[in-house]
Amino acid sequence: MVSTELRFDDEVAVITGAGGGLGRQYALLLAGRGARVVVNDIGGSVTGAGSDGDAAGGVVDEIRRAGGQAVADTHSVTSPADGQAIVDTALSTWGRVDIVINNAGIVGDAPFEDMTADRLEPLIDVHLRGAFYVTRPAWAAMRERRYGRILNTCSAAGVLGAERMSNYGAAKTGLIGFTRVLAAEGAAYGIKANAIAPIAYTRMLAHSIDGAQRPSDAAARAVMDGLVGQYLRQLDPALVAPVAAFLTHRDCPVSGEIYTAGAGHVARFFIGRTRGFHRPGLSVEDVRDHLAEIRDEAGYTVPGGPADEMAELFAALANPPG
Repeated sequence: MVSTELRFDDEVAVITGAGGGLGRQYALLLAGRGARVVVNDIGGSVTGAGSDGDAAGGVVDEIRRAGGQAVADTHSVTSPADGQAIVDTALSTWGRVDIVINNAGIVGDAPFEDMTADRLEPLIDVHLRGAFYVTRPAWAAMRERRYGRILNTCSAAGVLGAERMSNYGAAKTGLIGFTRVLAAEGAAYGIKANAIAPIAYTRMLAHSIDGAQRPSDAAARAVMDGLVGQYLRQLDPALVAPVAAFLTHRDCPVSGEIYTAGAGHVARFFIGRTRGFHRPGLSVEDVRDHLAEIRDEAGYTVPGGPADEMAELFAALANPPG
């Protein structure tokens, strides 16, 4: 089968957190396929401490040595002014912005009882507010040209839940709602927004693994470390990049969806609704007695938005139980 290569010639991509890990791979792949890339990164640690302007510059040098076009940007994503400045880097350099990949992120794991505001706020600032602050000025440029692609980074830690990550999970799952709203509002302007939940061996994953509780028995610990190492070797960030590239390509047909990707595997997460149970004058006891029916996944649906969900409710009301 003959396949046409998917390219990004003349398009401009803004990628946050692109100085290493996943963001670097996204930047290298898009640039290698013709995109002009704003490589944004403050060069901080995995927990958000410090800065190093060489991180973004190093990736730009890689892209240029390979014959691509890129510029470095070292603004933080955590303020509206800096978000505007990041997008302005694209507009002042190339006069347009076609793609935004909100990839910047930090971690700060702790049990929930230790999850103070000092641990919560930085993650909300980088992941959730950061995506908002960068996307908003890009949105204006995209709406004017009636075209755009936005990719937000969520996580299984939020979709499915993970211990010690209440701050991270909350911020990442907020991006799912953000993505869905952007998809709904962008439809009339040729703007599509999707989310990716990457599984890759990056600094962030390494930090979380190092902080996880390990078996006390030395032999059991050695077995676990061996298994972890075996699987981690397969989690190359470069194997996530093709999914990010497709979701930001002009030919991508979907919007408002969530894809999980790792080790060369890609799948879709979706939000489903069971058929449920209906009884006029519903009581607390009805919920208790029919919980299995309420939770039964047979015949589930995947509503496209609140209107679909309301339609399903009204359909249930129109067909009361016999």
